[in-house]
Amino acid sequence: MIRRILELPLLVILSGIGSLAMLLPAAHAAVFSDFAVARPFFYGAVVFFILSVLVGIATANYRPRSVARSQLAALLGAYCWLPILFAVPFAEAVKDTTFANAWFEMVSSFTTTGFTQYDDAGRLAPTLHLWRALVGWMGGFFVLMSAVAVLAPLNLGGVEVLSGRVPGRSAQGAGQVTQSAGPADRLIRHSVTLFPAYVGLTLLLWILLLMAGESGTTAFCYALSTLSTSGITNGQPMVSAGGGLISEMLVFAFMALAITRRSMPGAVLTDRNRSIFDDHEVQLATFFLIIVPGLLFLRHWLGALAADDVLNFPAAFDALWGGLFTTMSFLTTTGFESSDWQEAQLWSGLNSPGLVLLGLAMMGGGIATTAGGLKLLRVYALARHGEREMDRLVYPNSIGGGGQAERQLRQGGAYVAWIFFMLYAMTFAIVVAALSLRGLEFENSLVLTVAAVTTTGPLASLATEVPIRIIELTFSEKFILGGAMIVGRVEILAILALFSPGVWRR
Repeated sequence: MIRRILELPLLVILSGIGSLAMLLPAAHAAVFSDFAVARPFFYGAVVFFILSVLVGIATANYRPRSVARSQLAALLGAYCWLPILFAVPFAEAVKDTTFANAWFEMVSSFTTTGFTQYDDAGRLAPTLHLWRALVGWMGGFFVLMSAVAVLAPLNLGGVEVLSGRVPGRSAQGAGQVTQSAGPADRLIRHSVTLFPAYVGLTLLLWILLLMAGESGTTAFCYALSTLSTSGITNGQPMVSAGGGLISEMLVFAFMALAITRRSMPGAVLTDRNRSIFDDHEVQLATFFLIIVPGLLFLRHWLGALAADDVLNFPAAFDALWGGLFTTMSFLTTTGFESSDWQEAQLWSGLNSPGLVLLGLAMMGGGIATTAGGLKLLRVYALARHGEREMDRLVYPNSIGGGGQAERQLRQGGAYVAWIFFMLYAMTFAIVVAALSLRGLEFENSLVLTVAAVTTTGPLASLATEVPIRIIELTFSEKFILGGAMIVGRVEILAILALFSPGVWRR
C-alpha cells in the first residue's frame, strides 16, 4: 500500500502530506479554544486531502517518459504550488490581510527564508506563528530529501564540485534516477534514513530549550527554525529568549549541523574516507567563525573606541559571544540575532555591520544541508584554485599535491563553482534591477535581493541602519522577491538542467 502511494507523482504526495500537516495547527488552536483559527486549518486539511486523493487516483497509472526531468519539474513545481496550498488556511485565519500577503509569507516559510510581514507580535495568533515555523521545518526536510534523492544523482546541488562531471547529466549514479531505482524506492530509502534523525534532533532541541527555561510554543518554534535554518520565531526574537545564554548555546550547537552534510545520516558522501575534522566545509566555517568575531572584537583596541573598557571582562565576553553566535547564524543562513549582538556592535564601534552579515549569508552553509547561499564547498574550491594560481606565479614549474581528489577540486571543481558563482551574480543583478525599476532604493534592493536569494530573510531588519518593513512593499515587489526565493532555494543550475536537452533525452 505504501509503495503504491509513493509511486504517485511527487507533487500529489507532497500535497497530501501538506494537507495532513494542517491538522497540527488545527489541534493547537482547538486546545486553546481559538476556533476561529482552528476551523480554517481543519477544513483546509479535509478539502485539500480529498483533492490530493482524487488527483492521485486520476494519475495512478501515469508514468513519465523521463523520470529525471519529471523529478526536477516536481522539485520546482513544489515551490510554486505548495505555498498556495499553505496560504489558503493562513489567509482565512488572519484578519485584514490579502491572499497575496499570505502567499508571500508561505513562500518565505517553505523556502526557509524567514521574511515576515507581521512585525507586530500581537498581529498573529500563536497558532499562526506555529504554522509558519512548521511550514519552514517541512521546507527544510524537503531540501534535504531533494538534495539526496534528486539533485545528487543528477550531479547538482554542489556535488558537481566534487565529481567533476557535467551538472545535470553524465553523473555518477544518475542511472539510479532513471533506471535502477524508481522514485518510490528512493523516497522510501532516504525517508527511512533522514526523517527519524531530522525529527529526533528537532525534539531533542525542543526538550533542551524547555529545560533551559523557554516556554513551550517558543521553544518548539526555535527548534523547528534551527533545524530548518528558517529563522522563524513566534514573535519573540532570540534577543528576548527566556533561556538567555543557555538557549543561545543550544541553538548554536544545532545550527552547526548546517555546516556539513556529514552531520545527517544518509548524506551525499563522495569522499567517505575523510573525517569530519578534515572536511573542507568544516575547516572553512571554523576559519570564518574565528576571523569575523575576532576582528569585531579586536577593533575595540584598533582605533574604534577609547580604552575605558579594557578591564571590563563581562562586556568583553558578551561582545565576543554576540559576534560568534551571529556569525554562525548568518553563515548557516538562519538569521537569529544574539541578545549580545548590540553589545558586539557597540564594542567594535560599528553601528550596523551589514556588509559582514551580507557576506556571511552569501557564502552560506554546507552542500546537501538546509542552508542556502553559494555554499562553503564552492567557496573553498575557488579559494584553493586561487591559492594554486598564486603558487604558480611564484613557482611556475611547481606541481600541486594533495592527490587526485584535491587536484579535481582545484581544477574542474573550481571551474564549475565559478560558473555557478557567475550565474549567482547574474541572478543578483537581475533581481536588483527589477526591484530598482519598481522604485526601491538601491541599498534596499540589494539587501532584499541577497536576503531572498540566500534564503536569509532577517537580513532585511539587521543589515541596514533602518529596518526594511516588508509589509510596505507592493505586490509586484513581493512577487519578484518570491521568485528570487524560489530560484535561490532550488539553485539556478537545477533550473537550467531542467531545460537542458541532455535531461530531456533521459
